[in-house]
Amino acid sequence: MPAPHERGPQRRRRVLALSAVCPCEAISPAPLLASLVSLAADVAGRHDVAAFPALRSGAREAVRLAGVLLAFLEAVRDAAGSADVPLPSKAVLGLSELHVALQKLRFLLADCARRGARLWVLMNAELVASELRVVLGSVATAMDALPRDVVGASDEAGELGRMVSEQAWRAAVRPDAEDERAARSVRSVLAWFGSGVTPGAEDAKLVLGRVGIASWSDCSEEAAFLEAELLERLEAGGENDNDLVLISGLMAFLVYCSVVLFDRMDSKKADAAAPVTRPASCAAWINPEALQCPITLELMTDPVTVATGQTYDRASINKWIKNGCRKCPVTGERLRNAEVVPNVAVRGVIEQLLLSKGASLHEPSSKHRCAVDKTAAPFGAVSAGGVRLAVAFLIARLSRGTPEEQKKATYEVRKLSKRNVFYRACLVEADAVPWLLHLLSSTDASVQGNAVAGLLNLSKHPAGRRALMEAGGPGLIVDAVNVAAKVEARQNAAGVLFYLSSNPKYCEEISRIPEAIPTLVHLVREGAYRGRKNALVSLYGLLQCVDGHGKAVSAGAVAVVAGLLSAGGDRGDDLALDAIALLARLAEQPAGARAVVASSALVTRLVDFLGEEASRSAKEHCVALLASLGRHGGDKVLALLGKLPGLMPALYALIADGSPQAGKKARWLVNEIHRHYEQRQPPSAAPAPLAAAGDRIVRV
Repeated sequence: MPAPHERGPQRRRRVLALSAVCPCEAISPAPLLASLVSLAADVAGRHDVAAFPALRSGAREAVRLAGVLLAFLEAVRDAAGSADVPLPSKAVLGLSELHVALQKLRFLLADCARRGARLWVLMNAELVASELRVVLGSVATAMDALPRDVVGASDEAGELGRMVSEQAWRAAVRPDAEDERAARSVRSVLAWFGSGVTPGAEDAKLVLGRVGIASWSDCSEEAAFLEAELLERLEAGGENDNDLVLISGLMAFLVYCSVVLFDRMDSKKADAAAPVTRPASCAAWINPEALQCPITLELMTDPVTVATGQTYDRASINKWIKNGCRKCPVTGERLRNAEVVPNVAVRGVIEQLLLSKGASLHEPSSKHRCAVDKTAAPFGAVSAGGVRLAVAFLIARLSRGTPEEQKKATYEVRKLSKRNVFYRACLVEADAVPWLLHLLSSTDASVQGNAVAGLLNLSKHPAGRRALMEAGGPGLIVDAVNVAAKVEARQNAAGVLFYLSSNPKYCEEISRIPEAIPTLVHLVREGAYRGRKNALVSLYGLLQCVDGHGKAVSAGAVAVVAGLLSAGGDRGDDLALDAIALLARLAEQPAGARAVVASSALVTRLVDFLGEEASRSAKEHCVALLASLGRHGGDKVLALLGKLPGLMPALYALIADGSPQAGKKARWLVNEIHRHYEQRQPPSAAPAPLAAAGDRIVRV
């Protein structure tokens, strides 16, 4: 019988939640006994008790008991085999109870030894000890419930069975003295955090040494686990969960340790005793680009496969399909259905890659963003104090550290600013923005890239945007879009301009920078997919300012965007939506409308696009654009539109099935085209090109 974790993909089990699967009632005793032998061997094989961060004596006793139980089960199996007498069916109940208890014991020991959860296990040592006592009691109860003809299958089996029962009942499991001392040290450090006092390094080192956290990457792994635990509890609606305060405080403790106690960043070291396929060795041959979602170019967190065999991130492909795009983004084939299948193999490779870098992959959720937003305020003074102390240390390193210290500090800022809203607020309050802007001129590409990424994250916070403007950041950000050493840095810099453009006042200031709009137009022309997308949405924001329209037209924005619409490609539909939205905003002003109309091929492409299987949003932007062209271009444009055969059916379809706003614009455009041809033709003239012979013009 397969173990519960072998039954296929399922939601990850919570740590210290010992869910087990009860064997079915119709199972035969022989396969049940074979599965029990396998389970007991797995538990008894955990000889490295030093891997347990807490409750080592209890773990040692549980492993020893599992060894005796394994010997008992093997003796029962051998006795039944030598006598050629099958086990009685009445043994199923006792063996099933023993199977469930062994599953829980294996889960508990695996959680206690799990890398990443060590600090959490230490602080829950009392709970772990209680759970272990309950599980061992279940083992003893199951042994007592076994029929005598099973326990006494042989003299050896009978003696071993009595030994298992007695040892399980007698087991006195409690936290070790060293566990209690380390937990007190953690509470002491957290109390200092709450008072805003810098803790002693020795206390923190004592805790880290006890649980086996020996490097910066170990700290990152522990923090990633706690963050996933925090978000999962928030998503489950546990805002009043007392554990949230402890988890948040422990995260602050680990952030402080990784920032203050470790002078350098390191990659995850492979365990010498691990199999050949350990994460560090896998990371050597994994190509991270192959694990990016083809739609977002971000590392997939929940890879799924569609009907065409291509793999995407679940959230991205679901959004793609929801927007009305029923073609595979990579192959262009029509999707026969919207069903997706989890790609377990790719997910496993991604997890190995992240583990090799000291990170973890927690379960994705549509509520993730909501959970992150809930962390806008800290869960208690402890978390707030710890994070502020760590941030103050980072700002000191940014301002007067050595080049290596600045490199580490910019990476830490990048990580913290991405984690949650409260961390961003702390960094802004500590004046991180001016120092990050200063480091944009660094000759070290890594420092420059981390500084831009940190500014991108901080620009998502209103106070961060304000700090960027007050520090004279837009000019430096525009320069970074132009000359940053790495492509990723240029793309992120364009993203900063997008967030700044959310404020009309900031738009005006950015638009006054002579190079701002031409730089973004250049990125749309020459950039990679993500750079083009960031530049398009940034231009869309900047065009809130009327003065920007003329600059965009002068910089050749219309021709560049027209090139995107005609190029298409693997992600053409995705970029097309942003491109049409930008053209629609440009055409709101006469100069932009004239530039669009000047390209008859572009107008024809827009009409063709309106009739294709485009998304609802794309069609709404497209009809808004055509309406603006008709409004600013007058009879000349209306005459041109009336000659395009595919336009009128598409407009009537929008009137019937589109949104109220799209239907209103389509109705206006239809009426204006009809009005134009009615005014041009005298009563005795031949029918207008708009209506073929025998057709009747319908007013809407």
